[in-house]
Amino acid sequence: MKILHTSDWHLGCRLYGRTRYRESAAFLDWLATRIEHNAIDALLVAGDVFHTATPSNRAQELYYRFLYRVANSTCNDVIVIGGNHDSPTFLNAPQKLLQALNVHVVGAMTDLPEKECIPLHDNDNNVTAIVCAVPYLRDRDIRTVTPGESTEEKSRHLVNGICNHYKKICALAVSMQQEYGEIPLIAMGHLFTSGGTTIAGDGCRELYVGSLGQVGAAEFPDSIDYLALGHLHVPQQVGSTPHFWYSGSPLPMGFGEAKQQKMVVEVKFCRKKPKVDQIPVPCFQELEQVAGELEEILDRLGQLQKQQSSCWLEIEYTGRESIGNLREQIEEAVAGSSMEIRRIRNRTAVARALQPLAPDETLDDLDVDEVFNRCLESYGVAEEEREPLQHAHQEILRTLQEEDSNAE
Repeated sequence: MKILHTSDWHLGCRLYGRTRYRESAAFLDWLATRIEHNAIDALLVAGDVFHTATPSNRAQELYYRFLYRVANSTCNDVIVIGGNHDSPTFLNAPQKLLQALNVHVVGAMTDLPEKECIPLHDNDNNVTAIVCAVPYLRDRDIRTVTPGESTEEKSRHLVNGICNHYKKICALAVSMQQEYGEIPLIAMGHLFTSGGTTIAGDGCRELYVGSLGQVGAAEFPDSIDYLALGHLHVPQQVGSTPHFWYSGSPLPMGFGEAKQQKMVVEVKFCRKKPKVDQIPVPCFQELEQVAGELEEILDRLGQLQKQQSSCWLEIEYTGRESIGNLREQIEEAVAGSSMEIRRIRNRTAVARALQPLAPDETLDDLDVDEVFNRCLESYGVAEEEREPLQHAHQEILRTLQEEDSNAE
């Protein structure tokens, strides 16, 4: 049996205002072709299918066209779980209809554990594996808030809630295994594990402070033969556990991921033993970060011009000299090429103050954490008082992101 593990498609995402539908369509076409050519038996999508809770019509079209194509391929089952960016009710709405295509969707934690235990089948309809399809577990689903809790207590209760849920679902799957014989138990999840690698600006690291909500590899049930995770955009093994993997996002979500090789994970089972292979995903749009003094930036742009590059650019000026026409000089340097400037960051101007003292500084130059920290600085908040405020700020951001705008 062969499964393909992917996650974090973020259909409908933008990069500094630029839509990315062409890249997403190219990836889904490549993924479907891979499934067809390599006779994949099951596809696991470990959350964050969409970038927002209310995806555009075009993002939805990409999703449903892909599912229809895969349902008519060698793939017998597709399992999709909700991520923190997804709306559970939106994902679940076509649940019954998609089941006719053997597409199983679990948008949020269910009221019955058996709804999260999904058998995989072969062409003769024999059960070949059990999947514990655990979606992103929202704070309110797995713990009761106690007034006056410390950050450490919140983290402990959150991790305990996640672990208890996995124990319950996996225990049910083990009982199902006994009925079907020696078949693999595969678990899915969308969460942050201890020691996981993130990249600045990927939208994951900013939601966690310290070890809040991070689950250790040893805390998952021993019965799991393969763990297919989503949420972290860097493809990686979980700790030293060779059968626990993040597939990572197929597209770089920001320029910090520009040089990162994106992957999907192909898993071949011989009885219950998995053989894991990382499959490189092609680059569908080149991204380039250029940083330095103005002369260094212009030299690099000249090299890219000669290479006839069509990359998208993030440019960061790090020089000390104030340059009033920075944007004009950079735009002139790429004029007539296929390159697009997506962002110009003037570190010298940004470092001065929150107020836009430089004419080319905008809110695009700052992320939410930078704005919050500058507010703390502006109001003269003492250094020792900042950490609890930063914790509260991160918790508010997570709560806002977990709201399901499609729910009644």
